Amino acid sequence: MRGPRRRIPLWFVAVTVAVGAARLRELRTSARHEAEQGGVRAAPRSYPIMVAAHAALLVLPLLEVSTAKVSVRPHWRWTGVLVGATLLRVWSIRSLGSSWNARGRVPTHLHPVRSGPYAYIRHPNYLAVIAEFASLPMIAGAYRAALGLSLVNALLLIHRIREEERLLFQSGAYRRAFRDVPRFIPRWGRRPPRQVHQL
Repeated sequence: MRGPRRRIPLWFVAVTVAVGAARLRELRTSARHEAEQGGVRAAPRSYPIMVAAHAALLVLPLLEVSTAKVSVRPHWRWTGVLVGATLLRVWSIRSLGSSWNARGRVPTHLHPVRSGPYAYIRHPNYLAVIAEFASLPMIAGAYRAALGLSLVNALLLIHRIREEERLLFQSGAYRRAFRDVPRFIPRWGRRPPRQVHQL
């Protein structure tokens, strides 16, 4: 005899909805920035797959939690990771201003930004995405979703970053600004530059 089917916790539904709403706002912001800046998109063919992966991030953990045989309680450490990822994402977007977009479009007239998190690493927004793909499922213990989605996200980001940097490093200004800046892991012993490049 089957036991009663457990409902998805409302707190996890609320967190997932909040993340989805934030992504929709970012897409609107991205469309506005792309219309203003123009430029060349990095890895355009993989973008629909990336959109599908982000949609799956909002669905698969809920499905996995719905089949849990025990009560689901929030994992607070992973909640802290998600909050940190969200703050890093917002900081990155605000630092880039109108140069930021979700499609990896590199502006025609590129002016490198070395303020905010970009003073320490080249891809803080992608670092936030990596943390988000792991932490959102894990706050509810959706281990399989976290592992599978993180793997797909990693493969997509490897391709996106390679193509995006191919375009970025065509700019002499970008090469000079970021030639000694690591992708993801800051060099904490090194003092960041004081000057801020114009957007």
